[in-house]
Amino acid sequence: MAAREVPGRVGVAERLAVEAGFEKSCIPEVGRLLRTAAAAKPGGVVAESGTGSGVGTAWLHSGLGAGARLVTVERDEELARRAAGVFADDSRVSVLTGDWRLLERHAPFDVFFCDGGGKRDAPQRVVELLAPGGILVLDDFTPSAEWPPRFEGEVDELRLFYLTHPDLDATEVLTTPTSSAVVAARRG
Repeated sequence: MAAREVPGRVGVAERLAVEAGFEKSCIPEVGRLLRTAAAAKPGGVVAESGTGSGVGTAWLHSGLGAGARLVTVERDEELARRAAGVFADDSRVSVLTGDWRLLERHAPFDVFFCDGGGKRDAPQRVVELLAPGGILVLDDFTPSAEWPPRFEGEVDELRLFYLTHPDLDATEVLTTPTSSAVVAARRG
């Protein structure tokens, strides 16, 4: 069986992650989900908190429509600089350096991959930054077969917040046998 294609910029960003010693890059299973979400909003505003070396950004970029914009933010100045280099030839992509709240001036978002700031420290604000019909992707969860979902024996209040938020239609998607993502759409 042939290996699944990995977009060229993803490979470049993965090499940058190795060079920088950055070990928290987006996994391919989540990357394909990001590409699909971005492709579903061909003229939309796509955002990411937690650029890292740009692997997730590159997956989002691979689904980006000609009329779409992608804005991402990274706290680490060196990582942001490296990631910006991956997209220097595409004016649709902006890599910001600083706190995740820098994204607010670019909202509302048609797709928001919240992989850094906001996810845990301001979940209500994350929801508010979504446009009606906007898609939210949150990864790095551990699958739970129980309801309410549990993590390390306790109710996972963060996951429960997103899965039961009254403004979201949300579900949990298994990305690997040991990881899952919450995918949600903001109600209009």
